[in-house]
This record gives sequence, C-alpha cells and structure tokens, in this order.
Amino acid sequence: MTPSDDRQFPPALAAAMSAPFDYDDGEGIDFEPFPVFLSAEETTDWFRAWTGNKDLDGDRFRIFGQDGTGGYAALWLIRPAQELTEQPVVFLGSEGETGVVARDLGDFLWLLADGLGPCEAADPHERRRAPRPDLELRSVAERFAPGRNRSAATVIELAVQEFPDFEDTIAELCG
Repeated sequence: MTPSDDRQFPPALAAAMSAPFDYDDGEGIDFEPFPVFLSAEETTDWFRAWTGNKDLDGDRFRIFGQDGTGGYAALWLIRPAQELTEQPVVFLGSEGETGVVARDLGDFLWLLADGLGPCEAADPHERRRAPRPDLELRSVAERFAPGRNRSAATVIELAVQEFPDFEDTIAELCG
C-alpha cells in the first residue's frame, strides 16, 4: 500500500492518539491529538501560510495533532511506495521550529512511551529531560512495535541521523 489521500489513521496511530496526554504543568507531553488527519485542503492552506510560499501544497504531510501553541505533528511522506507507518514523524512548530522526531511510526510509539511528545522531541533542551514512562502508551508500543523498545533519546538520535537535512529541506521551501 502506498500513502494516499486517505485521512484515517493507521491502527497503531489511532491507538496511540486515543490515549490521554497529560501536560502536567510543563513536565508531561504537550500534545493534542486529532481524531483523523487534517484534510488535504486544510494541510495545504496551513503549509502555504506557515512557509509563506503560495506555490506549495501539503501533499507530503499527514498532520495528526498539535502542541499547545499550534505547532503540528505530522507524518512526512518522503519514502515513495511505503506505507504511512513507514514514514518519519516530524514536528513543524508555530514559531518556525522544525525537527524530525522519529524514523517511523513504530519508533514514534516508543518515543511517546518514554514520555516525550513531538514538540519536546524537536526541542534540544526538552529532549534532554528525564524520561517519564507512560504505561498506557508503552502498552500501545509493545502491541504495534514489539521488540523495538528504545529510549526517546535513541529514537531521536536515529531519526536525526537518517534525516540530517530535514530542517534545511523545510527552510528551502519557505518563501
């Protein structure tokens, strides 16, 4: 299966997004999941406004949630002919901050299980904080990505190693 314009979550993402996310006064995960991916039109409108480039569309992103400031978490459709679950997870912040936070959905589940969300994983200061494992999200990770248990730090490190040019790629799109 290749990524399409289907806006329904893959089962693993749906399971993770149904878990409660506790911000815990800045010590938890700053994340508000959506029930489905943003529509193609909403994604394109947002991406054009965010980049300042009216010639772009949002076809390479499937946005599935936001942080408290309105920064978006998304699957970045960069791997041709691969399923949505095999695409990297990225964060596109409300103030222009960017970061690739997981190589694929399985790694993203383990990031969440270790107590970091996409916003925290993209922030060099926040990603160094002590892990705060979440048992419900760990259960989701064990169910959908068994045998891939990794710390949040390892998930982020592997993602950055695989996609070192993500920030430059996004910067080049900005108008």
